[in-house]
Amino acid sequence: MMMNEAGSVLRISDDIAIPETEIEEHFIRATGPGGQNVNKVATAVELRFDVARTPSLPPPVRARLRRLAGRRVTKDGVLVIRAETHRTQELNRAEARDRLVALVRRALIEPKRRIPTRPSKAAKERRIQSKIRRGEVKRLRSAKPAIE
Repeated sequence: MMMNEAGSVLRISDDIAIPETEIEEHFIRATGPGGQNVNKVATAVELRFDVARTPSLPPPVRARLRRLAGRRVTKDGVLVIRAETHRTQELNRAEARDRLVALVRRALIEPKRRIPTRPSKAAKERRIQSKIRRGEVKRLRSAKPAIE
């Protein structure tokens, strides 16, 4: 069973939004506690979003999203988010959408490139001196006491 509202969008940022037509939602039976209700009502939500083929996200964001999502992305590039913590479809659906928005927002942030640096001459000298002091402490500990 799929539920999509035509025409509305899922707002990610000021310039990025995902149309409802790109999001698939299936309602399934949840696992865990819930009494007889858990066996009768399909309250869990499985949200699917095709990261690989979406025109809504720029290619670098898509690549970062796939990397961030990890095992939640299928081989075909479809992101699967499952929400089943609440006892109602509405709350689980809202949670799944919130998780999708949070993940895409994290993917929007471009990581800063690391600029490799070298330790200064003074830092190298401090390191050597601390190693010498540490070695001296160990040498003194292992020295046999003189018998008088």
